Amino acid sequence: MVSLDRVANNAAMKLGLLGIDEQMAAVVAAAVARGDEVVFACDMPDGEWAAAVPPSARAAPWEVLVDAGACDAVLVGGEGWKETRAEAVRKLVQAGRTLALAQPLELSMLWAYEIDMIRRDSGARLIPFLPDRLHPFISRLQREIEAGLVGGPLGTVETIDMTRRLSDRSRDNVLRRLAGDADLVRVLVGDPQRLSTLGGSGADTVWATLAVGFTGPAAVPARWQVARGEPAGLTITVVGSSGTCAVMAPEDPEAEWTLTTSAGRETRSFDRGAAILGVLDAKAGRGTDIGPAAWDDAARAIELAETVPRSVAKGRAIDLHQEEFSELGTFKGTMASLGCGLVLAAL
Repeated sequence: MVSLDRVANNAAMKLGLLGIDEQMAAVVAAAVARGDEVVFACDMPDGEWAAAVPPSARAAPWEVLVDAGACDAVLVGGEGWKETRAEAVRKLVQAGRTLALAQPLELSMLWAYEIDMIRRDSGARLIPFLPDRLHPFISRLQREIEAGLVGGPLGTVETIDMTRRLSDRSRDNVLRRLAGDADLVRVLVGDPQRLSTLGGSGADTVWATLAVGFTGPAAVPARWQVARGEPAGLTITVVGSSGTCAVMAPEDPEAEWTLTTSAGRETRSFDRGAAILGVLDAKAGRGTDIGPAAWDDAARAIELAETVPRSVAKGRAIDLHQEEFSELGTFKGTMASLGCGLVLAAL
C-alpha cells in the first residue's frame, strides 16, 4: 500500500516499473514532473516507450518489487506482454502490493477475474488506467443524461453516440480501445444488459467499420463506433429531443478536451497520467461526481470487449449476464454442473 504518512506529508513517492507502454509512460512523466522517483525498471521491452524510463531507474528482476520496502507502488505496462509478466502480476497481487495497471493488459475476462479473486484474498490495491471518467466534462454528460430522463435542458435523452477515431483499425487495436471506452459506457448508461454489433461483411473490413450497440438499465441506448479521421480521439454526443451535448476527448495528451452545447463551447486540459497519480495518493475524485475506477470496473470493461468477437461471429445480439465472479460463484457453478452430470448418468 502507498504510505498514508507519505501522502499526508506530500512526500515524493517511490515507484517501480514492470514493463512500460504509452499509458504508463504518461504516469511516469507526471510522476517525474512532480518530484516522485522511479527506483526500479523491470522487464523493460525494446520499443519506443523504453526511452520514457528515467535514467535513474535501476534495472532489476521483477522479484525485487514484491518487497513493500522497495517502492510504494508498481506501474505495470502492457508493451511486450508475455506470460512471465502475467505471472509476475499474480505474485505481486498475492503479496498485497499497490499496482497501477495499463488497461487492458490482457483481453481475457478469465485472467481479469482471476486477478480479482487473488486481490480479494490479499487486499492488494489495483488501479486500472481508466482516467477519462475523472474528467469534469464526463460528470457534466452524466448530469445531462440524468436530467434528460425527466425532461431536462436537452429534452428527453434519445441516444448516446460514441465515435472513436483511429489510424490503426486492426482487430486487436479496436478491441483494446473498446476495453477502455466501455468503462465510459458503464459510467453514463449503467452496466449494459445486451450487446449487438454491426460492421463490414468481410473479415478485413468488419473491424475498421465496427459499431457496437449497448442497452443498459437506464433505457438509453448507447452506440460506439470506429471511424477513420483526425485528430485521433473519442467524441461522445448526448442526443436529446431538444438539443445535444458533445465532449471531444483527444488522444493527444497535449490537446484540450472540448465541451459543446447550444450555450457555447468550453475547453479544459487534462493530464491522464497525473489523474492516475491522484488515485494512487488518494486525491482523485475531487471536483467530480464520479469516483475512480476499481479493478472490477476494468474487468467488466474487458469482458464487454471480449464479447464483441462472439457477437460478430454469430451475427446477433448477446445477452450479458450480471454475475459476480468469486470463489463462491465458481463453487456453486461447479456443483451445479456435477449435479446435472449425476442426473444424466443416472438416467
